[in-house]
Amino acid sequence: MTTIALHTLAERFGLRLVGDGSVSISGVCALLPGRPDCISFLANPRLRTQLAQSAAGAVIVSERDAPLLKTAGLIAQDPYLAYARIARLFDPDRDFTPGVHPGANIDPDATVGRGCWVGPGAVIERGAVVGEGSFIGPNCVIGRDARLGAACRLVAAVYVGPRVRIGSRCTIQPGAVVGGRGFGNARGPHGWEEVPQLGTVVIGDDVEIGANTCIDRGAIEDTVIEDGVRLDNLIMIAHNCRIGAHTAIAACTGIAGSTRIGRRCMIGGAVGIAGHIEIADDVVLLGRAMVTGSITQKGVYGSGLPLDDAREWRRTVARIRRLGRLEERVRALERRAGVVAAEGSAEKADDDV
Repeated sequence: MTTIALHTLAERFGLRLVGDGSVSISGVCALLPGRPDCISFLANPRLRTQLAQSAAGAVIVSERDAPLLKTAGLIAQDPYLAYARIARLFDPDRDFTPGVHPGANIDPDATVGRGCWVGPGAVIERGAVVGEGSFIGPNCVIGRDARLGAACRLVAAVYVGPRVRIGSRCTIQPGAVVGGRGFGNARGPHGWEEVPQLGTVVIGDDVEIGANTCIDRGAIEDTVIEDGVRLDNLIMIAHNCRIGAHTAIAACTGIAGSTRIGRRCMIGGAVGIAGHIEIADDVVLLGRAMVTGSITQKGVYGSGLPLDDAREWRRTVARIRRLGRLEERVRALERRAGVVAAEGSAEKADDDV
């Protein structure tokens, strides 16, 4: 079990120490009830009252909350970020012993770097390269000529398609498919005919891909996921998309083909994004938003109706359905009053939609 003195944590992460620096920390805990051998954090001001009741051995707080400490603590500009960095030291799932399980199947022409683990049922095909210090969990498949950088972690049952390029320190959760066939089909005289998907997927460094997320390979050019992107579970990214660096996308979002999303965007859950559009840097999309056109300016955008009492929700929907008839009546009144500009503006609004 890892045990680290509080003063060591302060020095390692550049945090200011308050109180007894000799306190031994062997893990992390919630603020309540807390544990004497663990460290917690306070980031939400609404939880300040819990600080005095916490049994944690130490707490990470902001400068503003430092006077409220009743135990030893660490002062951080961003307590949650500091907690995240410290918590990594106590994550037992990151530890592994290098080696190759007898049940793994590695092609003689594949290259596996030093210090890797390849689990049971894993398959590494011809020409594939796995960077040193990587973890390839059970039943993962790494296709021919695919390349993984150093210190990657494929947890279990991950499919990496042929020629896919994955940078260093990437984590891919169970069931993810990177480089599956893009949804390319041409309508022929007797039904659909497959359009070969000849590109691949290129992923930068420090990317995390959630469970059962699918990233299709490109039709001609590549699908690209830039450095530091965070993808939640159950996301669909279609062929030839490009996701900018450090963008985060929540679960159940679907992105149609050839869409470009900027850097540092935050996309909520169950968002639908149409194909062949562009989204600027630093855009925030609220959950369940439907994006049908390009977004050229940074900002916060949303659509859809929020949750409401069922009766009131039905009334709201009924009002929306009556808007067309109401608009016709307004136009008729405007024509009678000789108002022409309003009618033109309404038609322009229709075109914008």
